[in-house]
Amino acid sequence: MEEHTHENLSPAQRLGRAAALAALIVGGFFPFIWMLLTSLKTEGELQKFPVQYLPSKLDFSNYARVFSEQPFAQFFFNSLAVSLLSTLLCIAAAVPAAYALARLNLRGRGLLLTAVVAFSMFPVVSLLIPLFRLMRGAELLNTYPALILPYAALSLPIGILTLVAFFSAIPRDLESAAMVDGTTRVGALTRVVLPLSAPGVVTAALLVFVNSWNEFLLALSFNTKLSMRTVSVGVTLYQGEFAFPWPLIAAAVVVATVPLVLLIAIFQKRFVSGLTAGGVKA
Repeated sequence: MEEHTHENLSPAQRLGRAAALAALIVGGFFPFIWMLLTSLKTEGELQKFPVQYLPSKLDFSNYARVFSEQPFAQFFFNSLAVSLLSTLLCIAAAVPAAYALARLNLRGRGLLLTAVVAFSMFPVVSLLIPLFRLMRGAELLNTYPALILPYAALSLPIGILTLVAFFSAIPRDLESAAMVDGTTRVGALTRVVLPLSAPGVVTAALLVFVNSWNEFLLALSFNTKLSMRTVSVGVTLYQGEFAFPWPLIAAAVVVATVPLVLLIAIFQKRFVSGLTAGGVKA
């Protein structure tokens, strides 16, 4: 089948593609840009009518208040530690599980994959009470493991499914050649498959990290001490008793979003290649 290239598109098709791309960009970036502009405004500018879209001057006082009114630096560190450790734990468990499902002739492989997908469909709220009782019984409330363990477990399905798709796209002949040379199955995984699967591993790790960074319900319920709060919960602490200081809240949201933006920007190529390559069968 002949592929449609950019050169043989009609003007109407090019215009439609450009319009769709513009709508996608605006829809994706507009909320963040609006939040950024709001964080640079004063309360008076925010309440003006008609709406004042741009701040009259760049006022960074809201960012200073973010760190002075609440221990936001501690919230930030807590989120970073929990997200990094839960990502490492999840990927460490997902890699061998995904490799076994992709390469070994397991009985009931389809049933196992179905179970993985089914587990990922459980809403977090349905697991809140059992997890809370489990963490309380283990005396893990208000500790990092109280969030690291459930985050890693809840993100495990997406990690396994992403890596299974990617591992399946790698030719088996590469592993067979390595094992003929005396490499074990584990050696083939660590020396052959994982280096070739770097985009897939990065993709899975980013998905797990973002899920852990953004999670709210478990962080709100399990870590109630102020010093153990994460940024997703910490942002809600800036609301007043009778009003919402939206410029201050917007500044906190912007600070909380920056790490995710930087991660995606740094690993963009590997992330995109991991998402696309995982859907190609060898």
